Amino acid sequence: MVPEDDTLKSLSLITRREVEARVIAPLIEAFSQEFGKEQTLKILDKTIKQIAKEQGTQLAKNKGGNTISIFAETINNWEKDDALQIENVEQTDTRLCFNVIKCRYAELYQKLGIPGLGVLLSCNRDVASIEGFNPHIKLYRTQTIMEGGDLCDFCYRMEENLSIK
Repeated sequence: MVPEDDTLKSLSLITRREVEARVIAPLIEAFSQEFGKEQTLKILDKTIKQIAKEQGTQLAKNKGGNTISIFAETINNWEKDDALQIENVEQTDTRLCFNVIKCRYAELYQKLGIPGLGVLLSCNRDVASIEGFNPHIKLYRTQTIMEGGDLCDFCYRMEENLSIK
């Protein structure tokens, strides 16, 4: 993974996703024509998940720990620039549950004419990121706005009462 510099850290996640999507979408189209859509999307999915997992690992290192409480402190970064509206449901030492009731990420991919790529470019990062952050924390989600749901129901649960340093 390429180290992230301070300039990128100053951008909100939604701004970063827009810049990424504006570059990636034409590449996906070109690669799909050359190598087939199925193969292109398979490679994209694998690559995005690997990047997210590495970012999760780096996040735990930067924060000096990988507990649910520490992870919960980072959620506000997802909300910058009114990107998400979140309703908190539950937070304990072993659970973090919340609902996203408005998702500008979904609106962004729709506006860019690539709504089908939103799950690959954004939603699929969530499971991989938490796996990198702490492999004992699992994300359970039954629906996303990106896939047509009324909300995104996130529930992170510590599967074992362990932390990895």
